[in-house]
Amino acid sequence: MPRKRKRVTIREVAQATGLSPAAVSYALRGIQTSEETQERVRAAAEELGFQAHPIARALALGRSGMIGVLCGSLEDYWQQSLAVGIGRALFGRDRYALILDAAGDPARELDLARRLRDQRVDGLIVQPLDPAAPLWAELAETLPVVSIGDALSGGRSQGEVVFDNRSGVTQALEHLAALGHRRIGVLTSTRASTPDRPADRHVDAEAGRLGLDVTVVAASQSWTRAAEAAMDMLAAPDRPTAVFCFSDSIAYGVYAATRELKLDVPGDVSVCGYDDHPMSALLTPPLTTVDWDIDGIVNAAVRVVVDAVDGRSRGRRRVVRAPALRVRESTGPVPV
Repeated sequence: MPRKRKRVTIREVAQATGLSPAAVSYALRGIQTSEETQERVRAAAEELGFQAHPIARALALGRSGMIGVLCGSLEDYWQQSLAVGIGRALFGRDRYALILDAAGDPARELDLARRLRDQRVDGLIVQPLDPAAPLWAELAETLPVVSIGDALSGGRSQGEVVFDNRSGVTQALEHLAALGHRRIGVLTSTRASTPDRPADRHVDAEAGRLGLDVTVVAASQSWTRAAEAAMDMLAAPDRPTAVFCFSDSIAYGVYAATRELKLDVPGDVSVCGYDDHPMSALLTPPLTTVDWDIDGIVNAAVRVVVDAVDGRSRGRRRVVRAPALRVRESTGPVPV
């Protein structure tokens, strides 16, 4: 059985360089020593195979290298893609993501946020279920907090990457109205406490302007539970001729409901999503949806949180993402 290789210690690097362990520690951290000494110590450390212990390095720097990523619900496929993208982008910046799932529960979200703080993450990226919770302002006092999708209460976050939801709603409803739809169902997981995205306010405003009869119904991000809400909506005698969903995962539930009810998409009912998850283009028929450019969101959120952790941020930063409607075969003219 091969013997386990012994970890090289900082004392051995000190012996190889003729310096004290303290001087070696300073040189490896790039402080209180000349550039020449730092280069000599790094070369010796590399030759000996020395690697700083992550816990010791974290204590020395006062950082863990860990960024908390708190997702509202990983049942939503778009949020899964978002979490994967953030994790990879952070790794590319020598940071590590600690990804947690609030499972659609605002109370659980706040509990997990406190746990991330207590585990001393360097920063927090959150796609909040309850942006109005007072806890966000409290957390922002002790660590950088960056929100995605919605602004946090009180504007105390280090930064936010928010969506121009009014424009997204307008593009989707104008598209359906241009196809002749007047009776439209809207399925949303949005809560009344969301400052930047109250679906009923945007939808009601556009419905009034466009002369639409709109019914807004709450639905889970889980496509299986969203299918139940869609079944109730589409089984009614006065069912809508089109359904607009505030996430592609909810739209997948509508597809399941139409198959159960033997309704054709878009012949009997048009379906429009929100997110443009990569899977949406592979459905039958491909899903019309609102695209927010997930790569741009990931890059903006990671840049803001890393700059804040590294002390390069000057004040609160707000990035607003503009939408683009991706028209595909799931929307068509109103049934005759």
